[in-house]
Amino acid sequence: MKRTGREKQKKKASGESWLWWLAFVLLVTPVPVRAVSWNPLPDTGQTKCYDTSGKEMGCPAAGQPLYGQDGQYQGVPPSYQDNGNQTVTDPNSGLIWMKSDNGTKRNWQGAVDHCNGLEFAGRSDWRLPTRFELDSIVDYGRSFPAVNPVFSCQSSFYWSASIYVDDPAYAWGIFANDGGDHWLDKSNPYYVRCVCDGL
Repeated sequence: MKRTGREKQKKKASGESWLWWLAFVLLVTPVPVRAVSWNPLPDTGQTKCYDTSGKEMGCPAAGQPLYGQDGQYQGVPPSYQDNGNQTVTDPNSGLIWMKSDNGTKRNWQGAVDHCNGLEFAGRSDWRLPTRFELDSIVDYGRSFPAVNPVFSCQSSFYWSASIYVDDPAYAWGIFANDGGDHWLDKSNPYYVRCVCDGL
């Protein structure tokens, strides 16, 4: 028995409504998101102001050109506690960091696997930090390295867990010398600094 045009339309409409229902459920279903309690977010370490050519200048007053630079806003200073076991705790975020990398470069998947399988300093819940978390140990008032001096680091890139949205063959990393964020080919070998959540 052949279907009529009207029966075909009903079947098509019922299939489309099922897809709309699925899309709605997927969009409104809560997804667990892990977030660190930044209380409060630490200052960047930048204390100077610059003109449009990059030359250091006195910080301008409100209403003057170039007012509102990072150096004019001093927030909560970064705070780190050396735990004496090759780890450092950041009281602002509650994160526990490895004080140094182990000197081995890894591609991105190798970095993820290394941190996820790491047993270090009595803990086994290590992971690769997000880009935001890795940025939190950068001190933009320093360079070569631009990482807080409580940490030792290589003159190279460090991987983050954050994938570059425009091309999943890349992930974000931080260049330790200047603190700059860069998207990096996941197949390239770079250093790793693992992190875990504090208690």
